[in-house]
Amino acid sequence: MVPPEPGSPGGFGSTSPTWASTSTSPPLPPPPPPGPKPIPGGRTVALGRGISWLGEGWAMFKEAPGSWVACFLIFMIIMIVLAIIPVLGNIAGALISPLLIGGMMAGCRALERNDELEVSHLFSGFQEKGGPLFILGLLEFAISLVVMLIAAAIIFITVGAMFLGLLTGKAPDPSLTLDMQYIVSALIVLLVLVALFIPVTMAVWFAPALVMLDDVEPWVALKSSFFACLKNVGAFLLYGIVWIVLGIIATIPLGLGWLVLGPVTIASVYTAYRDIYFERRTG
Repeated sequence: MVPPEPGSPGGFGSTSPTWASTSTSPPLPPPPPPGPKPIPGGRTVALGRGISWLGEGWAMFKEAPGSWVACFLIFMIIMIVLAIIPVLGNIAGALISPLLIGGMMAGCRALERNDELEVSHLFSGFQEKGGPLFILGLLEFAISLVVMLIAAAIIFITVGAMFLGLLTGKAPDPSLTLDMQYIVSALIVLLVLVALFIPVTMAVWFAPALVMLDDVEPWVALKSSFFACLKNVGAFLLYGIVWIVLGIIATIPLGLGWLVLGPVTIASVYTAYRDIYFERRTG
């Protein structure tokens, strides 16, 4: 047997082993170019876009109705099971809901890119942006808790004081004023809750999408979402009116319509996010 000559692959004096010289591993592909950054604080869109968001959400639902219904049902089952657990379940639900919604935002982006929507998208937030989305959940829970305490204090000072007057006999004629008392109390409670929780809803509306899709810091995402909604209060008012009408219709057939309206609502959050935070695409 003739020994390999010095300097030849695998021979004496070779600087690399034979397997290295026959490697055919392809070079790693270059990283994809970064996508466009969202407009800071969003932009103002036309009033009629509030209806268009729901229409575009319906179009997105029609692309994968089976996957949408499956994701929505799983999401609702998780939330209901957690709500049954006293105290801790409600806290857990508040903390993980941004992760689940963030995952659905990733699913919407997949559909927009002509990819498939899969049930796994619902949980992709845990894998891709688990830390930031969990922090977002903590912030949302803290803000909601503060608002609830403020609301409880206002309700106690107003409604509670009126009921206390009735119980201690200080009311002039409880038998005549009781009905009106209930009406006034209910209106006060409703107005207080609406006035306090509308800003909270504005802050959390786009926050999961901004954190999940654009790497925005959780606190910055909350502020950005609030001001983006504030800039488009007219479009959101129209959106809300149409959504309430659709909600009534969806509730009539034993609530089965929510299997469609629920996913359409989630998709409409994404379409509104794309419309407000990015320039309108043409073509």
